[in-house]
Amino acid sequence: MNKKTLLQIIVLILCTACSNNLKQLEKPNIILIYADDLGIGLLGHEGQKIIKTPNIDKLAQEGMRFERAYSNMLCAPARASLITGLHDCHSNAFQVTKGGAYINAKKSTLNEIESTINEKLRPTTKDQAFLGVVAQNMGYKTAQFGKLEWGFSATDKQMKQHGWDYYLGYLDHLRAHGFYPPFLFENGEIIEFEGNTNLNCGKSKEPETPKHFEERWNMDGKEVYSENIFMDNILNFIDTNKDNPFFLYFPTQLPHGPVSIPKVHPDFINDDRLTQIEKEYASMVKLLDDNVGQILLKLKAHNLDENTIVIFTADNGHEIYYSKSGRVLKPYTNMQTGERFDDYKRKYYSDLAGDVFDGNGGRSGLKRSNLEGGINVPLIIKWPKVIQKGRISNRLTANYDILPTLAEITGYSKKYKTDGISFYNEMIGENNQDVHKFVVYSSFLGPTLITENGWKLRTYLKKDAFELYFLPDDFREEKDLSKRFPDKLEELKSKLLEACDGDFKNGFYPR
Repeated sequence: MNKKTLLQIIVLILCTACSNNLKQLEKPNIILIYADDLGIGLLGHEGQKIIKTPNIDKLAQEGMRFERAYSNMLCAPARASLITGLHDCHSNAFQVTKGGAYINAKKSTLNEIESTINEKLRPTTKDQAFLGVVAQNMGYKTAQFGKLEWGFSATDKQMKQHGWDYYLGYLDHLRAHGFYPPFLFENGEIIEFEGNTNLNCGKSKEPETPKHFEERWNMDGKEVYSENIFMDNILNFIDTNKDNPFFLYFPTQLPHGPVSIPKVHPDFINDDRLTQIEKEYASMVKLLDDNVGQILLKLKAHNLDENTIVIFTADNGHEIYYSKSGRVLKPYTNMQTGERFDDYKRKYYSDLAGDVFDGNGGRSGLKRSNLEGGINVPLIIKWPKVIQKGRISNRLTANYDILPTLAEITGYSKKYKTDGISFYNEMIGENNQDVHKFVVYSSFLGPTLITENGWKLRTYLKKDAFELYFLPDDFREEKDLSKRFPDKLEELKSKLLEACDGDFKNGFYPR
């Protein structure tokens, strides 16, 4: 071998090594912020008139937002769909444990509680993938903070199976309804907060009454607010991992109720449009927006913002936590007629219910329903290095698409089972891409199906009812077209039945 050939080989090896190192350096960080019960109408860029959300709005302005993004109608199936990439209408349903397992947990009883839960769980299968595992296998440091993922009571074993190198938060979604936890869980250990002494984590009560107001603002045993704990640790995690690729999942409690906030935001103190409880709820939404801003500022401080993917979305549609006599009521009631909404013949609408915030953005229904207000959610993604600013996508998108998208971004190539389709090509602006012909979701009313071109089939199984809507002309779901288009109705019923593994009741929650 002559010197020239040897030199060429050495140069080739060095260039390859440099290229590989460059790819490693360019591997994007990923942050997934998962809001809890955040109605799409609560965001400024979606038309919110009272609550200003400048940081989330800026995220949309500097990234892209998906107008036709869907998620499950309830917390537990939403989180399971998100991390598995599967929809929630299969015959082999997600295992959802009861909440409250850790209410009286102590360090001495923790192993016993976890063993009881683990014994009831099916083992994972070889073709299962989990959001954290995908990132972990591709060299990412993975971490989760907040209302920890699998409802309603999860375990350390599950968290590790799902791919989390580090986690801090609630393992019990019932405890996560309070914001002053006497203890949280960190990597399988109980971390105590001495200033918080209420076993129910300071959970407040509904509806708003003078007594409940006094109880809510009695701060005995409520010294440390959980969302402040999470934000301190999230910012520290970014500081610590700024030099290596990380995947950070933040399932925040906000703005899930019952309402609890350390102080009313200045924006609302003198707002005569709002009751006291509405001011406090608005402050929770405002704090969520502030938290998003803190994360974005931290990324910028470390020069990570250009090559960090920030995903902002929510688990389900709007819910009312600020009911009060003379305002919006629970059970949800038409304030004009006094009749209760049934989401069938009498659908919930904000203007009829008296919701000052119009949290579902004019849509029908709320959380738990298969109406648009229950399942149409915000989805915003910022990735300055790749995504053109201010883009609006009309692609039909499901929360169970996030896992295959993450897999494509990170280069995960192992075979796994999913109902999702990666929207990576949509993010980078390429037209040649696979899209959903339809997406499906369960609900307390029955399953629903939304097609790529805007048809929607929704069920009300208690009445054996099937309704057909064309959403581009009727986003409020006011005009049932099932009698006008019987062939389309039967076509979509057939597709939904197949997606439900041959039984519509597989999309009826709870079964």
